[in-house]
Amino acid sequence: MSNSPVTIDDIRAAHARINGAVVRTPTLYSRTLSDVTGAQVWLKFENHQFTAAYKERGALNTLLQLPAGTKGVIAASAGNHAQGLAYHAHRLGIPATIVMPRNTPIVKVTQTEGHGATVVLHGETFDDAHARAKQLEAEQGLTFVHPFDDPRIIAGQGTAALEMLEDAPDIDMFVTPIGGGGLISGMATVARAWSHPIGVVGVEAELYPSMYNRVKHTQYPCAGETLAEGIAVKEPGAITSAMVRELVDEIVLVSERSLEKAVSLLVQIEKTVVEGAGAAGLAALLQHPERFAGRTVGLVLCGGNIDTRLLANVLLRDLARSGRLARLKIRLQDQPGALFKLAGVFDAERVNIMEVYHQRIFTSLPAKGLITEIECETRDRAHLDRLIAAIGAAGYEVQLMELG
Repeated sequence: MSNSPVTIDDIRAAHARINGAVVRTPTLYSRTLSDVTGAQVWLKFENHQFTAAYKERGALNTLLQLPAGTKGVIAASAGNHAQGLAYHAHRLGIPATIVMPRNTPIVKVTQTEGHGATVVLHGETFDDAHARAKQLEAEQGLTFVHPFDDPRIIAGQGTAALEMLEDAPDIDMFVTPIGGGGLISGMATVARAWSHPIGVVGVEAELYPSMYNRVKHTQYPCAGETLAEGIAVKEPGAITSAMVRELVDEIVLVSERSLEKAVSLLVQIEKTVVEGAGAAGLAALLQHPERFAGRTVGLVLCGGNIDTRLLANVLLRDLARSGRLARLKIRLQDQPGALFKLAGVFDAERVNIMEVYHQRIFTSLPAKGLITEIECETRDRAHLDRLIAAIGAAGYEVQLMELG
């Protein structure tokens, strides 16, 4: 990229600057995910950083280049940038203020405060928080640290690519999540300067295709509840947009179902907890396997900050989709022994009953009709299909309640 605001030398300097103060996370080969996707998959575990996200890299690189006597730093963020900046600012003795929307989950507020930052809750949206942060910057003489649209941030994030290629030199493609564009801009800078060709593919959630819109000149809506809230950005950066347009080969979009599947697979196969944004690269491989077949792909698991209740829901929904967990709606006759006889079918098929729900009142059946819903656990989809067939053969009307 001609006249690029970030060069490979900037990224190498950033790597030397932050060395020893951030975790040099491992880059490991996943044999099972390689078999599943058809690509050779290497994973960089940035969810092992102290704050569980790669954002520490850019934040620290920026903090270490602030002029002496800086009064303090301020940022608008409800996510990983807030925690990375707060942690390293506190460690360096630099006061940090983080402005968050009022609806930010309390766990994120307390975690950021726990890293020594002053948290200001303002407004209902990120734009509200950003406007307040810029106001406080002027009023208090603080230094604003942007989460992605800053060459120092981009250079810091690009250090992840240097480490990946040192550990896995055969990587010939990076598949990287895009929110504001800081991470992929840094990684693409490394890829274009490397000794062998390395493809660069960006990944966005279908609900928030903001960089896709910017580069492709489309106008898809950016709205909705996405599992990948860490990359749910409505307006990408100006610097990063120019770099992505010049350096990135392609941007692919992934569905919520693919994101859920990727998070679940990383727990099951790699025994690692990754947030939706961090799993976006794997989601792309799962949803678009033909695009990556045969390539040696490097994925950054860029964050692991996911609410435990949300993670539980994702895992249970994946069990349901795979047939290992099911809810069946069954019509019975309202007479003694009806449920007992039905339970005998489950016993014969060696299926574990987890919950039973009777519905006698709110039903369209006649007064002597009865609907029961049974949650059960099976070995796999084939086992579930055998159970449903056996219930039907025993004379019951049965319906599998499918997930959306």
